[in-house]
Amino acid sequence: MQFFKLFLLITFIPAILLSNDDRPPVKYNYMAKKEVHKFVTMMVNKYHFKRSYMVSVMNMAKLDRDTLARYTGKYKVGSTNGPWERYKAHVLDEESLRKAKKFKKQYYKTLQRAGRTYKVDIDYIVGFMGVESKFGEYTGDYNVLDSLATLAFHPNRMKKFFKAEFKHLFLLSREKGYKITQLEGSFAGAMGCVQQVPSMARKHKADFNKDGITDPWDIEDCIGSIAKFMHKNKWKKGALVAVPTKFKGKRYKRLKTTHRRTQPMSSILKHGIKPLGKFNESKAYLLKNRNTTHDDIWLGAKNFRVLTRYNNSTSYGMAIHLIAESVK
Repeated sequence: MQFFKLFLLITFIPAILLSNDDRPPVKYNYMAKKEVHKFVTMMVNKYHFKRSYMVSVMNMAKLDRDTLARYTGKYKVGSTNGPWERYKAHVLDEESLRKAKKFKKQYYKTLQRAGRTYKVDIDYIVGFMGVESKFGEYTGDYNVLDSLATLAFHPNRMKKFFKAEFKHLFLLSREKGYKITQLEGSFAGAMGCVQQVPSMARKHKADFNKDGITDPWDIEDCIGSIAKFMHKNKWKKGALVAVPTKFKGKRYKRLKTTHRRTQPMSSILKHGIKPLGKFNESKAYLLKNRNTTHDDIWLGAKNFRVLTRYNNSTSYGMAIHLIAESVK
């Protein structure tokens, strides 16, 4: 028996350790890279940071191999936005929808004020909060400096985007007085209860609790920030968002499905799509969520596109819509 226990330990412990060999971040000499020197010089000349500060921060930044793996092919392209099955299991499950109703009740006055101020539908603010952070319960435990340094200076499919975000991280930290080495967020460098990357945190900030501070981790400020985002992206209060449909078969392949481009309703109807509710716009986004055994096809209205401007994913927008529907 003792031998059997020892055999199990020898066999399985290395496998467990290897399965987690991408965490935690490891030391890395960023200043050995020419492009990092170029970045530091740009931040000094254009944004007037002290060179000694920039070099000091870069010397503290580590390589986050787990973060890098998500953007270099080890994970399926698009997986960072989340497959539909993941949303259904972790965001649209019974417990999450119960929390959505509780959140709406708890912050109803703040939600109502945001709805009036920015002329948006409050149920969709609840949807954003649910998808982004489980209503403020989970805001990420990755070191943002490590994540963004890794993605800004190592080859990956979104390197240009992350290098810009790395710049905004320094600007945000200076503006807010944050200690840049201590910020925590997602593996992509998104922070707070509505998971804003640094550029979004700078652009869509809101002091909705009126304490003189715009705080990405404060629930009331997050509610105001999302409402402000929706308003800026031309959300129409009370207007249609999405309508379910039916079609023959289990998989739909007759027309291209995307949240990026609309199609005439006449063409959609001609190609076998039947709305299960009134759709009063002449064009629609034809949306597909792929389940294990079948496709869900929806018609998206102009308001749906606003949801995906925060995260460029059909599943993301649909998850917000379904949470919003559940709390109405």
